[in-house]
Amino acid sequence: MNYLRGFIPWLVFAGVSSAGWQWGALAGLVAAAALLIADRAAGLSPGLRLLEYGTIVFFAALAAVAFARPDSGLRMYGSALSMGWLAVIAWVSIAVRRPFTMGIARRMAPPEVWHTPFFRRINVVLTAAWALSFTVSALAQAAASAYGWHLAFSILIQLAGFVLPARFTAVYPERARARFMKASGTRADIQGGLAS
Repeated sequence: MNYLRGFIPWLVFAGVSSAGWQWGALAGLVAAAALLIADRAAGLSPGLRLLEYGTIVFFAALAAVAFARPDSGLRMYGSALSMGWLAVIAWVSIAVRRPFTMGIARRMAPPEVWHTPFFRRINVVLTAAWALSFTVSALAQAAASAYGWHLAFSILIQLAGFVLPARFTAVYPERARARFMKASGTRADIQGGLAS
């Protein structure tokens, strides 16, 4: 469930947008800033907060546009834009060798495993799964908006965009650990904290 914490601003945006997309963007911005402040107060490394900083940039820009032009055609593409931006954050975090899931995983894994190649590899795979899901969801949301599909389709796309990678995140680290242990003969007592 720690993985979902970073997406709270996006869920707030989705929920509050029914009252107006500008209010959803502002609420998402406030939620993102509050989470980042809480992380900083907890002493979490700012270098692994790409998701949080990217979220603030997105909602600040979206709020500015939405308040300046509440009737903008972009309003119809809010879901596609948000999923697309999340995809950009995820792909960029892999490209700069700081997969966004590492910041989340460090909340659950002991410090002695944070710099191991295995921990990094698991987080690259997890981040790639999220990035792929966000990319496909953004394209599907854009199609749903362009062709005027029923709102129910948009909601299902949005849910699938989060539920599928969340499910993968829940099962992949254990499977990867089991394969690693089998291949290397690593003792069970030292493998437990390699990733979460």
